[in-house]
Amino acid sequence: MTTIRVPYGRTFAVAEVSDDVVVDVIEVPQVEPAGDPATATRKALSDPLGGFTWRGATSVAIAINDKTRPVPHHQLLPSLVERFAEAGIPDEAITFYVAVGLHEPMADSEFAEIVPEEILARYRVVSHDAGSGDLVDLGETSRGSPVTVNRGFMESDLKVVVGTIEPHQFAGFSGGVKSAAIGLAGPRTINGNHTLMTHDDSRIGTYETNPARQDIEEIGRMIGIDLALNVLLNSEREIVEVLAGDPVAVMEAGTPLARRYSQVGLAEPYDVVVTSPGGHPKDINVYQAQKAISSAAAVVRPGGTIVLTAACPEGSGSATYEQWVSNHTSHEAVLEAFRNEGFRIGPHKAFQIARDTVEVQLLVVSDMPDELTDRLLLTAAANLQSALGEAASTGAGIAVLPHASTTIPYLH
Repeated sequence: MTTIRVPYGRTFAVAEVSDDVVVDVIEVPQVEPAGDPATATRKALSDPLGGFTWRGATSVAIAINDKTRPVPHHQLLPSLVERFAEAGIPDEAITFYVAVGLHEPMADSEFAEIVPEEILARYRVVSHDAGSGDLVDLGETSRGSPVTVNRGFMESDLKVVVGTIEPHQFAGFSGGVKSAAIGLAGPRTINGNHTLMTHDDSRIGTYETNPARQDIEEIGRMIGIDLALNVLLNSEREIVEVLAGDPVAVMEAGTPLARRYSQVGLAEPYDVVVTSPGGHPKDINVYQAQKAISSAAAVVRPGGTIVLTAACPEGSGSATYEQWVSNHTSHEAVLEAFRNEGFRIGPHKAFQIARDTVEVQLLVVSDMPDELTDRLLLTAAANLQSALGEAASTGAGIAVLPHASTTIPYLH
């Protein structure tokens, strides 16, 4: 028997199939870590890319990612604040903003999950709340996205973003200004930008030609973001590269590396694709886990089966998505309603799932109650073994994507 094992929450989902079934595990090439993360971070900060130069500041705002993003803040932030101290900036002038976008604001009690204890003890940390109304209106981008941003961040003298550069299903790549341009934006900004996800050129793994991503870059310029500190991670979530400097220069240096570390070419589509976002926190809810479906859809044959393994301990992850999709009865109905009603954040998740699975079977292995899975128009499977038993096969084999959210599979 051949064992299939993929990340699932904080553990693994496991199944066995007969040895006569072709099973291909689709992983990006393993890349060696950079060595000591603190040394690599200090080196990047001491020789920043682009036109950034270190200077004093009356106030510093640092955008960091929330609990749904596996950013190694514990390895990055100490070296960053050390650099500010060397520039003569006092602790009380520095504020960390948790960039939640339209997610629920993080509670103060949750900050220890993402921020080192020594940072919490010394610096002010606050969570963005897109619904609070405490936003600054900056006008519109050239593509028509209204731009509103967190007032505290916007009014700071020096603006910094911290994050990872990795594949993003419609913005091409995360990283650069995105942590603030989207993560600290208001609802109208996020809705406006995400409307561009339906454009043919808004595709995973693209940057210069991606309208959604270039809209994000324009938002970043309007905000006036000074410095990006970004990392690239391998499949073990170890730091491979640390880049710091002007946000555009960081993206221009980082996106070719991200492509190299994440793209995998395949000769033929598969009957069955077992896809995992990569475990916690990427499968914390359906809102996040959906990204693994997009990767699987690129390499499954029409009429085939995608098996999503995602624990989803926080359920759907979006009340708006959950309420909207529960009013429909099929993926076809979702696609029609979404096109008729126009773009909305929340329902866009239902659209993405429907778009990627309307011609294939989708089975979901999760910890969600069946009643919730049904309301989301998802078909639950008790476990990975039973899902593979239900999957239709014509002999074209099984592909396994253990880290689908950071893998770009393509047919060549």
